[in-house]
Amino acid sequence: MIVGLVILGIVVVALLWGVAIYNGLVRVRALAKEGFSGITVQLRRRADLIPNLVSTVEGYATHEREVLTQVTAHRADAVQGGSVAATAQADAAMTGMLGRLMAVAEAYPDLKANQNFQQLQTELAEIEDSLQSARRYYNATVRDLNTRIQSFPAVLVARPMGFSEEEFYTDADQSIQSAPVVKFGQPAA
Repeated sequence: MIVGLVILGIVVVALLWGVAIYNGLVRVRALAKEGFSGITVQLRRRADLIPNLVSTVEGYATHEREVLTQVTAHRADAVQGGSVAATAQADAAMTGMLGRLMAVAEAYPDLKANQNFQQLQTELAEIEDSLQSARRYYNATVRDLNTRIQSFPAVLVARPMGFSEEEFYTDADQSIQSAPVVKFGQPAA
């Protein structure tokens, strides 16, 4: 009888332990999904800002049609990427195109002085900062999830229950890890 109770106690403790590990893994996986969602929200904000930015630049730089067309055509690619890798690749491409768009603006002093353009540029910088924060949050939650999945004793529950590592949000080109650098001339004294 006592042996039966001991065995029952061990089984109950093992089940509770397994449930606790499973629930922890589910929680961290949900945080990782939330983190990726945060990235797509910021990418959507950036994509929504781009038509205003392009139309402002277009009024001054009509002969820069190629840059304006590329930015407009690819503005939603990152939001529609689907996978982490595809989203990161489209995000990197858009960051490069925005850098080119800002470089075009550099050649037009009247555009640089335009209040609407300055406001859009400030909004874009804020979005880029938020996007960088969202990427870091996502990667931190993925790190936590992957560590738990690979660590003992959670590995005993994770693999059989279908948990697998998530991929980090990375770009192959290190030069696009940050927002484009835009330099504007000093105001005349």
